[in-house]
Amino acid sequence: MRNAAQVIGIIFVSVAALFHFYVFYLESLTWRTPKTWKTFGLPSQENADIIAPMAFNQGFYNLFLALGSTVGLVLLGANSTIAHTLIFASSLSMLGAGAVLFFSVKSSRRAAIIQAGPPLIGIVFLLLGLSGNH
Repeated sequence: MRNAAQVIGIIFVSVAALFHFYVFYLESLTWRTPKTWKTFGLPSQENADIIAPMAFNQGFYNLFLALGSTVGLVLLGANSTIAHTLIFASSLSMLGAGAVLFFSVKSSRRAAIIQAGPPLIGIVFLLLGLSGNH
């Protein structure tokens, strides 16, 4: 049975995974549409076309992070050690990428907080939940 901290952690890790699935969709599947490249602050279709190969690659990075945490969440009932390892590795990578964005691009601080906040909260609550089990 899960305690309240674990449930909250699972919810926030799920939100982080959904966010990264969405960013994959934007960066790898709809990048060249004006709505998407404008969302990322690009001034023109030409700029979007130039950056498209990098965005495509970065989108898959986001997909793999989302898949890692999702597989971890699915495995929580079967193998806690593997599940938590996948969740923490993926969530810490999401958090790290958000921190890099926060400190390197001042105009993207809001996006960085949206990217890093849910995995940070998820990690904290999962750790609290784990410590409550011992």
